[in-house]
Amino acid sequence: MAKNVAHKLIASHLVSGDMEVGKEIGLKIDQTLTQDATGTMVMLELEAMGLDQVKTEASAQYVDHNLIQEDYRNADDHLFLRSAAQKFGVYYSRPGNGVSHPVHMQRLAKPGKTLLGSDSHTCANGCMGMLAIGAGGIDVAMAMAGEAYHVKMPKVMGIKLIGKLPDWVSAKDVILEMLRRHSVKGGVGKILEYYGPGLESLSAMDRHVIANMGAELGATSTVFPSDHIIKDFLTQQGREEDWIELKADYGATYDEEDEIDLSTLVPLIAKPSSPDKVVPVSEIAGEPIYQSYIGSSANPGYRDFAIAAEIVKDKQITPGVSLDINPTSRQLLEQLVKDGYIAQLIGAGARMHQAGCNGCIGMGQAPATDRNSLRTTPRNFPGRSGTREDSVFLCSPETAAASALHGVITDPRTLEMDYPLIKEPTEFPDAGMLEAPPNSYDKISLEKGPNITSIPDFAPIENNFEVPILLKMGDNISTDEILAGGSRVLPYRSNIQRISTFAFEIVDDTYYERAMKARDDHGHAIIAGINYGQGSSREHAALAPRYLGLKVVLVKDFARIHLQNLINFGILPLRFANKEDYKKIEKGSILQFQNVHDSLKKLEKINVRIKDTDEMIEVEHDLTKRHIELILQGGVINWIKYKKV
Repeated sequence: MAKNVAHKLIASHLVSGDMEVGKEIGLKIDQTLTQDATGTMVMLELEAMGLDQVKTEASAQYVDHNLIQEDYRNADDHLFLRSAAQKFGVYYSRPGNGVSHPVHMQRLAKPGKTLLGSDSHTCANGCMGMLAIGAGGIDVAMAMAGEAYHVKMPKVMGIKLIGKLPDWVSAKDVILEMLRRHSVKGGVGKILEYYGPGLESLSAMDRHVIANMGAELGATSTVFPSDHIIKDFLTQQGREEDWIELKADYGATYDEEDEIDLSTLVPLIAKPSSPDKVVPVSEIAGEPIYQSYIGSSANPGYRDFAIAAEIVKDKQITPGVSLDINPTSRQLLEQLVKDGYIAQLIGAGARMHQAGCNGCIGMGQAPATDRNSLRTTPRNFPGRSGTREDSVFLCSPETAAASALHGVITDPRTLEMDYPLIKEPTEFPDAGMLEAPPNSYDKISLEKGPNITSIPDFAPIENNFEVPILLKMGDNISTDEILAGGSRVLPYRSNIQRISTFAFEIVDDTYYERAMKARDDHGHAIIAGINYGQGSSREHAALAPRYLGLKVVLVKDFARIHLQNLINFGILPLRFANKEDYKKIEKGSILQFQNVHDSLKKLEKINVRIKDTDEMIEVEHDLTKRHIELILQGGVINWIKYKKV
């Protein structure tokens, strides 16, 4: 039977289950990726498991998020992560080496392999003909320990690309077009697979741009074939021996299909504050801007910076506008310096920042209050930039550079110049900042600074209990709103007690105090609408509320990664059987649960009493027997301890 690329990758790594859509499958994981904002917890989890050495073919720990060293905390975390990488046999990417996703693509990614990462944009490496999936940190820790990764078998959506991109339109406009068509929920439960003759004109890094923001569609993963373009990329990196061809069979089919004629696309932009609020740039041209930001894992390629440099060459950006340049890897920065592009950007008035995530995660470069910021980043959820009342637009490097020149949102097609043709180098330097694991691990101990604390113990959920509703939220609540990023919060990623003080502050800044009061009584619950927990894979968005006594999350539906994170830490994730029942519960309502354990084990719906109105509602779930076992043990860590007894 003819197979598409996604099915080939799954079939070659299947260790349990059947490839039936919606059924749970287990996958062998070849490689893992962790970054510093999530990696500290992963390493603490490996320590709690008693792991000696990782079982994967290659695991890498990147330092790319927490780069600002305003005090000892981030610096201590870097020392801890390096010692943990050496202890467990993991590659270590030093601070300043760049963003995990493009660096992994450059140095470790291999066609035909699986990659699990504790960052939602891990799917970016699907551009290499890999099955690359973002997950919660503890799922990645389990994979590093040699356990299979479990996920419900996704549908595969085939997107046929035809034609060729016109001048002033680039790969960012392709993924914005997908978001315009399908929304932030359009990829839920799916792998997005791109194919067709239009691929011929898309470089490996162009494909990275598209694959990266599959996360914004809610997709499980994004897959591209491994063809001669991927071979050329690996040759540039001096790794041509890692290339294999991997294409869909002739006659392969897909569960769903779409088609994009690249030649018909125009410059697009996502308005605040969601990646799917997409319109043509021409529709809002003329709005004043404060900032243009170029970089991040969503536009990490050589041409993304080179074309911006060519647009502003021998010109000056508008006074009062900040043009922020965030190189995505040290390798790339070296080459851009060598080829003169950094000098062109600086000459035009751009501000240079170190290679890393930086402003994408709110770690510096925050915009001014109520001022428009144009960014080539993947997300513009409220407050993600580091400014609570932000106004962030997502766009291509062409649009960002053109707008910086004029001081207003500008359709790059209106520039009075020819479209720059960028020729990529035939080879790139190896920055030498990805440290290989040592040959011996026996005498290495973990270096823990005073900000690094152990993971708290969590008790399993009771059979009968009642809880107050501390928050009632609407649709599309992101993990940025549950637990913000930025320089205030990120340094506490290895300190659950401290980071919990920031939980839900963007939604309700009284939540922490109210949750602490409820924790010592019965704990609490929260309710929300559709797509709860979209965005980042940060497991702290489950861990921090769990520490504050969160027992139940009742919503209309969940985003994939956050749902698994709730399960991993023993929080009961439930859905309204009748979505209209959402209207019957208010903040402050008391919910009474009876015979929860039996109902879960029997895979039955659960009857819940609203105490203040004495009304009964039905709630449901689609938990597997494995999920239920984890919840009844109080989470994965308790489950592991129980297995060892």
